[in-house]
Formats: sequence, structure tokens, C-alpha cells
Amino acid sequence: MTTRTQRIAINVSGGYVPGLNAVITGVVVAASELKWEVVGIRDGFEGLLFPDRYPDGGVVKLTRTVVEDHSGAGGALLGTAGRSDPFHVRTINAENGVEEVDRSDELLEALRAQGIAAVISVVGNRALSILWKLHRKGLKTVCVPKSVENDMAATLLSFGFNSALSFATETLDRVRQAAQAARKIGVVEVLGEHAGWLALQSGMAVCADAVLIPEIPYDMWKVAAKLQDRQKEGRSYGVVVVAEGATPVAGGPAQAVSQSLQQLKASLSPGATGDEGSHVVERSGQAAKTVALQLQRLTDRETYPLVLGQLLRGGAPTAVDRQLGLGYGAGAVRALHDNQSGVMLAFQPPDLKLVPLTEAINKVRVVPANSLFVQIARSLGICLGD
Repeated sequence: MTTRTQRIAINVSGGYVPGLNAVITGVVVAASELKWEVVGIRDGFEGLLFPDRYPDGGVVKLTRTVVEDHSGAGGALLGTAGRSDPFHVRTINAENGVEEVDRSDELLEALRAQGIAAVISVVGNRALSILWKLHRKGLKTVCVPKSVENDMAATLLSFGFNSALSFATETLDRVRQAAQAARKIGVVEVLGEHAGWLALQSGMAVCADAVLIPEIPYDMWKVAAKLQDRQKEGRSYGVVVVAEGATPVAGGPAQAVSQSLQQLKASLSPGATGDEGSHVVERSGQAAKTVALQLQRLTDRETYPLVLGQLLRGGAPTAVDRQLGLGYGAGAVRALHDNQSGVMLAFQPPDLKLVPLTEAINKVRVVPANSLFVQIARSLGICLGD
């Protein structure tokens, strides 16, 4: 792509993270320096697939005047789409049934009709695979990684993580104060289905007693022993941070209770062997509730679970994310100017580099067993459950 390119688009897929407008601002300002026009696609690709749903037709012109005042604000100028997949669009068929159809060709045609030569997409893990498939069908695209869990492969820092980490740390400080005053054990669940970066780093920041992450199956007896030791030292409260994807070791007390409950339900009703209640669809809160209950039984001390969950996605971005967002946006424009496509920007200090999408899709950046953060946590006396 050369300076002859006049029109590019930006969209956001995969859910909200703090500071998305900073990326949009970076794109628009960098593009204006090249005299390029930038338009925004509403709600992922929904604005092009369903233009009749939007008063502006689903595509909005973006200028420096429009975006510059929003770079440090919360919210999302273009909206987001958690599940905007043009390869699987739900529609109502002739039999009044719901089915999924492939509308990717229609999407590419809509882009051509709008005169859009390339798309910059701010995406999470799942949407990254969708952009790769669109790229293979001819779409010129550069992706910006975003994740409050920092689980995007090929980059050390996903956009939005620092803001979520700062909020989690601030909240954990308040939990510590409340736990100390009430002489209880606070069990705080944070996002992290497959990767424990958010739990580990926020827990380290407040010197939590224990941090439980998906990468290290936990033994609840060892967590309870750590809290008991702290109590013997004269500490009457505790703070435990647990990622939503943390799991117990085989044969541990948490797993034993879970299995006994499932056996009980199976004896009462053979079809009722899965999770119950709201956790059938939404797992948020299940980890905190399980850990808090087990700790209360093993330590005979009062615990209270707290779930941060989607609250971590709100609020204004930190200074780090504002700068990173502007850098990612400007870097994406530079990549298109250099005729790059089918790539993702990756923060590999001290540089922003381009990596092929094939190096990032279908992968999760997990916490390595020998991670420096793991080593520091152990040195601080934080129990990781193993």
C-alpha cells in the first residue's frame, strides 16, 4: 500500500477494554499526516453487515477534530462486538428457524463499495482468527492486540492490560483494608480463564497471601496452611487472589467436594450432573465462591468472596495504555504505508514490531513456570498453591 491509498477503515472486535479511543486517535492522527481518509465501522463488522440498523449507515467518517478530545476518555467511539463473525452470521431462514450463514464475501464487497482499501482491526484472540481468514480471502489488514488478561500470543503487552491491572491493584488494596478491619479472609476473583497474568501481577503488587492461576493447579491444603502460618505470626486477616480459570489439583479437597456434589445430584436426578445456577452459562464468581468455601472449612475462619469480573474492563485508561494505544494506532498506519498486510503489531520492548498473524492465532500467552513474576512471587512468600 502506498500514499495513493486514500481511504482506510478501523473497527473493534472482541469486547471492550479501557482506552479504545486512544488507538482510534492514533490511527486517525497518523493517517491525516499522510492525507489519508479514515472511516470507522460500527460494532466490529456489524456496521457493514447490517447498515440499516444504524442512522449513519454503519460507517462514520473520523477526523482529528472528532477523535483528539477522546484519546484519554473511557467508552468506545465505534462500539465493540464480542461475537462479530462474518463467516457465521445468524439469520432466520424460510422455515423461521435460526441458522448461521457465511457472509464474508458480502463483507468484502461492502468494503469495496465503500472504497475502503484496508482495515485496521483492534481485536482479541478469537477475532484474530477471523481477520486471518478474511486476509486469506483478499482483505488488506493490520491488527492491534487488545486483552485485559494479557493473553495475546507474540506480544509482551496487549492493549488494555495495564489499565485493568491498575484497577485490580487499587481494588485489592481496598479489600486488604476491609479484611484487616473485619479480621476475615478476602478471596478476590479476577479475569483470567486461560492465563494468570492479571491475578499474578495484581496479587504481587499488594503482597497477597496466595495467588491461584490456571497454569498452576492449586492444593487447597497448602493455601490453608499458608494462611494458618500467617495467623500464628499474629496476622488476623488474609487476601487471596484467584483467576477465574484456576483449578484444583487432582484429589485435592476442592475437587473432592465438587465430585461429591456431582454424585449427589446424579443420584437425585441422572440428568443433573453439570454445574448449577447462573454458572451454567456465566462462570464468573464460581472460582471465588469455591475457594472461599474451602478455605472457610479448612481454616475455620470467616471468608468472603468478591468478583471483579467485567468491572475490570471499565474506566479511563492509564497513561501507559494511552501511550501504547496511540503507538499501536500510529504503528498500524505505518505498516499499511509500508505495504504490510496480514500482520499484527507486537510490543517487544523497546520496539513495536510486526508479526505474521499465523504466529498469534490459536495460541494463548500463558505464564511460564520459570517466569520472573513467578520467581518474585515465591520470593515474596506468596503461596501459588503448589
